[in-house]
Amino acid sequence: MQLSNEEEDYNLSLSKFESMLKTNKVLFFDSEEFEEIILHYLDMGKAALAKKALKLALEQHPKSTGLKLVQVEMLVYDDKLELAEKLLNELYAIEPTNEEIYIQKANICSKRDQHEKAVELLRIALKYTDDYADVYNLIGMEYLFMDNLEMAKESFIKCLEEDLEDQSALYNVVYCFEFLDQNQEAIAYLNKYIDKNPYSEIAWHQLGRLHYGVKEYENAIRAFDYATLIDDEFLGAFMEKAKAFERLKKYEEAIESYERTIELDDATSYALLRMGKCYERLGNKALALKYFNQTVHEDPLLDKGWIAITDFYVRQKNYQKALFYVNKALAIDNQNRLYWKRFATINKQMNFFEEAEFGYRKAVEFGDYGLDTWLFWVDILQFLGEFESAIQTLLQASEYFPEENEVEYRLAGLYFMLTDNTKAKFHLSNALRLNFDNYILLEDLFPVVWAKKMVQNYIAKHKKQ
Repeated sequence: MQLSNEEEDYNLSLSKFESMLKTNKVLFFDSEEFEEIILHYLDMGKAALAKKALKLALEQHPKSTGLKLVQVEMLVYDDKLELAEKLLNELYAIEPTNEEIYIQKANICSKRDQHEKAVELLRIALKYTDDYADVYNLIGMEYLFMDNLEMAKESFIKCLEEDLEDQSALYNVVYCFEFLDQNQEAIAYLNKYIDKNPYSEIAWHQLGRLHYGVKEYENAIRAFDYATLIDDEFLGAFMEKAKAFERLKKYEEAIESYERTIELDDATSYALLRMGKCYERLGNKALALKYFNQTVHEDPLLDKGWIAITDFYVRQKNYQKALFYVNKALAIDNQNRLYWKRFATINKQMNFFEEAEFGYRKAVEFGDYGLDTWLFWVDILQFLGEFESAIQTLLQASEYFPEENEVEYRLAGLYFMLTDNTKAKFHLSNALRLNFDNYILLEDLFPVVWAKKMVQNYIAKHKKQ
């Protein structure tokens, strides 16, 4: 590829400067060359070299405004805001129409969280600048700092009107629309943008994402198709397209798109997992299992991979294999509530009730407060005859579900079992109030209690009220 004259000159300046540093000979550079060299080192994060270049530059060009503005930028970078401000005021006295002075003043205000003042200064810069896009972009960023998404959006749109190719502004516009829950407005905006810039793969990709977000999957796929036609190595667009195909239950097309992502880059655990899911839905169990195994091999810490294998075997009713994999998962992460719940459920299916009780206890301990988890745990405690523990667990559950009839019926049943009739009637009364028809739970879970005449009379009495 041919380098432009500008690029060649820039590379020559850089190598000439680095050669000077090695030989300690002082060579002459014009002020613009120095500016480019300093900014190059700043961009590379080589602050020491940037400072060395600036010192030499100011020795050779002590009156250069451009170099002094670079000096301001470096002072701001080092948080020496008072020094930077003093130098800017000196420059302002010499060149009051230099837009860069206002931009740097705004930068200092921004660092001090004076974002409204920064916007005022940037609006003055607009009067003197030729680069409107850059200033509008900076104004947009200040509004983002102030959480004024509407004004930020407006500024980024103005930036794009000046420079259609500004990708960061395009991303920021879409971010603002999404944050403001204006997905349809964002779609309309991107369609207009694409009319002006039809070969922007970023715009097509963002349009696809937005269509996906509002469940317009066919339109999403069309947009992702354009993105991948423009850039046939656009990994993100292939990934999103695969997800949209999945939503439409077009699993073969989804697999094709996931495969393309693997061709473009190393296989991700996410793509492997989704391919496994697609193959399972197509009824190809062998390939599903192959990809699930590859998923956990690729990323042993991805819980979704272990869960996919475990659930696969649960659906096959192969509980021995399911238990084997959930135990492997727990050996890697024994604080994962999703693993513990599956451990409990599988053991329950295999009639290992003590292990199941332990699993549900651990699931709750690590943050699973779902109603079904509490109830499964309590029912196993009851089955094991641990009525007191079951009651304590239900009382804990009632803190999360204070008006849940299933909790109240169980408490009533357990208190009747312990012949604490006062508490039993209190909870039965609550349960009947919350859902009268569900009294059948007593018959299912506590047949001994259900057979009591006193309980039958209490329910009948409640029905008449």
